[in-house]
Amino acid sequence: MTSLLPLHDTNPTPSSPSTHSNSSTSVHVKRKRPARIQIPFAPLSFVDEVVKPEDDVAEITEEGGAYSVYCKRGKKGAMEDRHSAVVDLDSKQALFGVFDGHGGAKAAEFVAKNLYRNIMSKIENKFEDDEVAEGVRDGYLATDSEFLKEDANGGACCVTALIRKGKLIVSNAGDCRAVMSRGGVAQALTVDHKPSRKDEKDRIESMGGYVDCRNGVWRIQGSLAVSRGIGDKHLKKWVVAEPETRIIDIGPECEFLILASDGIWDTVNNQEAIDIVRPFCVGTKKPDLTSACKKLVGLSSTRGSYDDMSVMVIRLPNFI
Repeated sequence: MTSLLPLHDTNPTPSSPSTHSNSSTSVHVKRKRPARIQIPFAPLSFVDEVVKPEDDVAEITEEGGAYSVYCKRGKKGAMEDRHSAVVDLDSKQALFGVFDGHGGAKAAEFVAKNLYRNIMSKIENKFEDDEVAEGVRDGYLATDSEFLKEDANGGACCVTALIRKGKLIVSNAGDCRAVMSRGGVAQALTVDHKPSRKDEKDRIESMGGYVDCRNGVWRIQGSLAVSRGIGDKHLKKWVVAEPETRIIDIGPECEFLILASDGIWDTVNNQEAIDIVRPFCVGTKKPDLTSACKKLVGLSSTRGSYDDMSVMVIRLPNFI
């Protein structure tokens, strides 16, 4: 959720005139004119600071026996990142996901609530790698189809990690990314879906769309900076929900997995992320995954990331 920088079309919340020190109210009082009825108005388009809803969370922390998540709201508006984690340590199975919404949080919320159900229903009684990969694909597409029926705006980039029968099945649609530590060496398990990627650009143009670069950012139809994701009804002809999936066996050298939105990857490279998280996860009697997530978010923030930042760290040995 990279990204390219996804478009975040936010609608500023109307501000009450009483919040402005130089409001018309204070002027009228000084001139002793009769009080006027104050009518709330929307900030003009040149206002450069988006008003954040008071009930919007600034950060989210979640801890599990084998994973931790930390999400921090960016400076562009309301939090649009979401995540999900369904874990059964007894059977060594789990499904984790990080979802980066754009154009609002509705798509990311919908995916977080429904993608697990759809994937699990599609992979039931499937054991071969190609069958499982196809089932995950069908789960993504089913979730996309369901969301489009909601008649809601926006979309979501997705990265998921399904752990099942000693295998790690990683899928992505968009620019959320999965990076694994293999003996301390970063191994990217996904490739960002950006309009600048040659195969993505060719696919879009073959369908009658166009890709151009504005202010250093490649976009579809001059709009969206990611080429795959769930939702985006107005661009659905070109922004497909079909994920790319990679399946590997979880071995002793597979230490941990990082799932993160593009708010992290815009400023931190894969190996840096592994180097930051590893001391909290490997070679210690008390792994502290939450501190690892927060330190990674902190680094990205100090480097100037303005986007929402979500990090999930998963200890893979727990599933061997």
